[in-house]
Amino acid sequence: MDNRSRRETPEAVDTHGYCQAEIEVTHGFGLHARPSVIFTRLAKSFPCTVEIEVNDSNVWLNGKSIVKIMGARIRTGSMLKIRARGLRAAEAIHALKALVESDFDEEKKHGRSG
Repeated sequence: MDNRSRRETPEAVDTHGYCQAEIEVTHGFGLHARPSVIFTRLAKSFPCTVEIEVNDSNVWLNGKSIVKIMGARIRTGSMLKIRARGLRAAEAIHALKALVESDFDEEKKHGRSG
């Protein structure tokens, strides 16, 4: 692992390829169809497992499954825990957390400003 990757890793990382982060969904409509597709597509681009838990439900869902993500009905204000295990887990968490924080880049795509 190079120094750049080490600096960018979230707080909960261990040496066995496990990483976890928590983030609030601030997107105006939550994870409706388009953000769910963007999230799962990004999750699938990593070789590690990716799971999410919504609002401390103690139910972990496959973060690479559009059916599971859309079925969770994740609304604005929901708290997501995202965890990954395996190769590039920290990188996956960093990328997925940044995606949620950026509101799935939808404001930029539609020419809107905050």
